[in-house]
Amino acid sequence: MKQPLIVLTGPTAVGKTSLAVQLARALDGEIISADSMQVYRHMDIGSAKVTKQEMNGVPHHLIDVLEPWEDFNVAVFQAMAKQALSGVYRRGHVPIVAGGTGFYIQALLYDIDFKENEDHSCVRAELEKIAQAHGNEYLHQLLEKADPNAAAQIHANNRKRVIRALEYYRLTGQQISEHNQQERKKSSPYRFYYYVLNCDRTLLYQRIEQRVDQMLAAGLVAEVEKLRDMGCCRGMTSMQGLGYKEILDYLNQKCGLEEAVRVLKRDTRHFAKRQLTWFKRERGVRWLQLEDFGCDQGLILEHILEEFRQEEESAKKNEQKETAFDEIGTDV
Repeated sequence: MKQPLIVLTGPTAVGKTSLAVQLARALDGEIISADSMQVYRHMDIGSAKVTKQEMNGVPHHLIDVLEPWEDFNVAVFQAMAKQALSGVYRRGHVPIVAGGTGFYIQALLYDIDFKENEDHSCVRAELEKIAQAHGNEYLHQLLEKADPNAAAQIHANNRKRVIRALEYYRLTGQQISEHNQQERKKSSPYRFYYYVLNCDRTLLYQRIEQRVDQMLAAGLVAEVEKLRDMGCCRGMTSMQGLGYKEILDYLNQKCGLEEAVRVLKRDTRHFAKRQLTWFKRERGVRWLQLEDFGCDQGLILEHILEEFRQEEESAKKNEQKETAFDEIGTDV
């Protein structure tokens, strides 16, 4: 019988963190973060990292486990998340994968095989030189020619993923989008419940504006300044996160604070739109529209718990029937 796995995701600022904690407390669960930034230490404000108080005693995994200068990508996430899952199941608890990085969630749910490994330094070095000489847009244009579908899914400024896609194409002759599509056709090794929390676009954008303002009031500029003093620079994976690269530009006198904040709010809105586009493509998604529940998280929690408990009970009954049938067949 497949093990159960709950996914709670959605666009940034929609309210995933508090709902995930409530769900974990109701089910005696543990939370595995599917966030590309909360994995880093010293990066609390800009990543909207869940606090000890907000955790409310619920065990959280993949939070504060790497230094900002360490690399983190989907393959690393997958390995760490699978290890965390193993421990959660061993303890007899329910795992809840919470976070907004859709590609990470997909990689875990379908156990995607990442053939684009990290040992082809020559090809990667060549592509890095091209990017440095001609810029991200030029590199993205090369990807558009080689793999239009991948180019449509990867932002031009995400140099690392653009390079990985080009590298994969040069090494294998296969488009990485085609490889990923083949991987997505695989069935999941888990019995998963994939919930996407969403709300009206106007309300979501208001929440994004408020969150950015709260981050600034909480000391985002000082946090980024401290990271810069630690030696963190824009080329690092960690410093590509929303809130960090914009404020770093301000600290490096590339723009004023007002402009940095404007760009941050704009890019966060665009990021939320891309997140929703990703989730709409995924299989087995259960949408939770806040307005359908009167924007009451308590009602949403009740809905998830009712679905989960009913379907788990049904799955157990089916397993018992199949076991009994197998035993009869063996006796015969």
